[in-house]
This record gives sequence, structure tokens and C-alpha cells, in this order.
Amino acid sequence: MTERSSVAELAGILREEVDRYSPGERLPSSRRLVERYRVSPVTVSRALAQLAAEGVVVTRPGAGAYRAEPSGPATPAPGDTSWQEVALSAQTAAGPVPRSVDASGVLVTLAEPPPGVIEFNGGYLHPSLQPERALAAALARAGRRPGAWNRPPTDGLPELRSWFAREIAGPGGEGGPTGADVLITAGGQSALTTALRALAPPGAPVLVESPTYPGMLAVARAAGQRPVPVPVDADGLRPELFAAALRATGARVLVCQPLFQNPTGAVLARERRREVVRIAREAGAFVVEDDFARSLAHEDAGALPPPLAADDPDGVVVHLRSLTKITSPSLRVGALAARGPVLERLRAIHVVDQFFVPRPLQEAALELVGSPAWPRHLRAVAAALRPRRDHLAAELRRQVPALAQAAAPRGGFHLWVRAPEGTDEAALTGAALRAGVAVTPGRPYFCAEPPAVHLRLGFAATAGMAEITEGVRRLRTACAEALPHGAGGGEPVPA
Repeated sequence: MTERSSVAELAGILREEVDRYSPGERLPSSRRLVERYRVSPVTVSRALAQLAAEGVVVTRPGAGAYRAEPSGPATPAPGDTSWQEVALSAQTAAGPVPRSVDASGVLVTLAEPPPGVIEFNGGYLHPSLQPERALAAALARAGRRPGAWNRPPTDGLPELRSWFAREIAGPGGEGGPTGADVLITAGGQSALTTALRALAPPGAPVLVESPTYPGMLAVARAAGQRPVPVPVDADGLRPELFAAALRATGARVLVCQPLFQNPTGAVLARERRREVVRIAREAGAFVVEDDFARSLAHEDAGALPPPLAADDPDGVVVHLRSLTKITSPSLRVGALAARGPVLERLRAIHVVDQFFVPRPLQEAALELVGSPAWPRHLRAVAAALRPRRDHLAAELRRQVPALAQAAAPRGGFHLWVRAPEGTDEAALTGAALRAGVAVTPGRPYFCAEPPAVHLRLGFAATAGMAEITEGVRRLRTACAEALPHGAGGGEPVPA
């Protein structure tokens, strides 16, 4: 049983037992609860915190937990907020037009599934793969640094900017950015938001890979921009279609993920890399390079191609990356790198939106990447992701052969699979959740009508091989319910 499910279970037990106590009466001590229910002190503390948030109990430091007093008068009926629909709409000559911000594609990977549900939709490393001890040590050391809690430079700590610049430039580093070209951001999503706001005005077209990361589509639409799809294949973005889209739309921005693209896992082919930058330069357009997965290469990835920004003297490429994916969801430290006048615009928007990234986080990031634990962690993650990837692929072939797999990527967190023609995506994802496994639907990854029903199935947020096997078994049950008759998705294949 996971810590999360233990907390939920204990909270449920205590919620029922608290009725036996009078308002204001003290509950058993935390030590007694640990002994009675054979759980850890952390589980007891979190369960009581949950009940306190619900208003069931009141906790008093050093004194314990008490049943809460009865609530006061009933909450008054809510007011009429229907007027806000008009206030939030865009006013046009034809009348108000709703302005919606769709975050569903992002929330599906951020929301914690109910207890007992296996996470094939997770977008972060499982806690067992996160460098928790190294992070704790780095944060403790950072907190003791002189001035650690003072206001940092708005562009970020110089040492951290220089570290990111070296990482982007790679070995040699002659053509890559310097620390002066880098801004420290609150993670990759923040960097992406700043880049799109800086590079394209509301109403402008923005070229995107198809399929692509839903969080980027949400950012563009929230800024009033128009995402225009450019198809990718097994070798990444297709340069001839990119050039055609530039001519047809007049767009001045392309957002791409050249390495282990999300969701297909494609790597932009060597012969296409210079071509994409050349086409953009000749059209006077920027390439936003989202290098989110460079630290997520698997053990069998081999030598990685350098970032597009590593050899870009003309400032065509605006590069972004983050430490979050390879460490913890809460280490929200990333970087934007650019050259020329665009850097000033990025800097201005970054300052207006954020002021700066908290200094203790920056100091902790510096401590972490400068410690001997950092290269060990990178090697450990690379070694752990490869067998998870292979095991998930093998279990899908064995148990759910109706889900067609793209080539297994050698980096990243997930596999991209296609469901049989005629599948109802909502019915399949709903059946999966009822069966106890959360999967990511493919529809949000397309800014136009998708050519087929897809699922993104992650393996990095799972506890290990046994959980992957069980998750695929549950998915097989869902497929038996939701796939079209005769698709064969629910028939197990003998081991």
C-alpha cells in the first residue's frame, strides 16, 4: 500500500471515530494512533492535517488534536455571478464572444489519481526515482549560504545562468550561449509562457508540431494566438511542410521539441536540423526549442545530438529547458536562452510576470548540480527508465496487442499508442479509470482534428515492473469493454 493510500485510509477511519468524541474533546495522541493502526508517524500527521483542512478536527501544536466545535450559522446562498460571463468575453461588433482557457490537457498529467489507481498518465518521476536525499541536502546547504534569503538578481544567479549556458553549449561550447544570454525561470512551463508572449502578439499564428505538448497549446490559446499544425514523422518535424506553413500563414514562430518529442518520442533527424534553422532564418522567424527531455535519455540512447541553440550565432533559436522533470515536480527551476533584441523582450516579460525565481530554489539547484550526487542521479534514472520502457512495451504486446505502438523512444517518460479505428476515446479512458489505471487521452495533443484515437502511456511514474504489469492487465480489462467489437483488445496473449 502506498503512503498516499495509507493516509486516505487512516483519515477515513478517524473521520468515523471522531463522532464518538464531544466537541472540544482531545483525540488519542499521535503515538497512540501509530501503535493502534500500525502506520508511520508521517501517515498520522498527514491524516490529521487532512481532517483539520476539512474542519473535522482542530490541531494545537504541542497539545494534540481535538474534535472541532460545531460550525456557525449556515453559509448564505451564493450571489448571482452570471454577469461574469459577459465581463470575461471579448466584445466584438457582433456581440460578446467567450474567451476560454482550456487547461484540461495539462491537468490530466498534474492531477493525482484516486488511491489505488496506477499512474500511466504521470508526467514526473516516481518518488523512488527522485533524488530526494540529494535535494534535501542541497536545500539545507542552500539555506545556510550567506544571503540565501535575500532578493536575487532578476535574471537569476550568475553561477546558475552560466551552468545552464554550459549545458546548452555542450562540449567545446564555441557557438553556444553564454551566461549573459540566459534567464532563470520558474520551470519549463513558465519559460514557454514567457517565450510565446514575447514572440507573437494576440491573433498571430504560431506553428506547432502535430501532435504536440498540450501545455504549449494551452499557453498559445490563452495568449490569443492561433496554433497551426505541422506534421511530424518518425524523424521529427518535416522541413518541407514547415516551409509551406510559413509561406501560407506568415507565421514568425515555430515551437518544436527536437529531442524525444512529446508525445511521439521522435528525434529530429540530423539532416533536418540545419534545414529547419535555415528555413526559419530565411523567413525571419524564430524557433522555440523546448529541450525538456535531454536529461531523460535512456541507458541505450547513445550520443545525443546537440541542441539547435548550440550553434546559432544569428539568434534564430530561443532555447528552454528545466531541472524539474529530472528531479522533482517542486524544483521549479528552468532557463531561457536567446541572443539579440529578443532577449530584452524576454527579460521584460519575465520580470513583469514573475519578478524573479525564489533565491533559495536557485541556490538549492546550484548545490544539487554541483554535487557528486548529480551525475550518479542522472545515471540511475537512465538505467531505471530503459527497463520500464521495455517492460511496458512488452506487456502491451502480450496483453493488449490491439493498441499499436510507435517505435519505443530512447528517452522520455512514455509510449505513444494508437487504438483501433472506431474507438471512442472518452469511453476508453473512462473504462481505464474504472478499471484502476489512469491513462492520458491523445486528443489534447492535436490542435486540429486528430487522424486517429491515441493514448499516451507513461512508465516513469510507476513504482516498478510489477505495477506496470498490473496496470496493463487493468488496461486490458478496459479495452475489452471499450474497444470496438472484434478489435481483440481484451484478449490476453500467453506469456
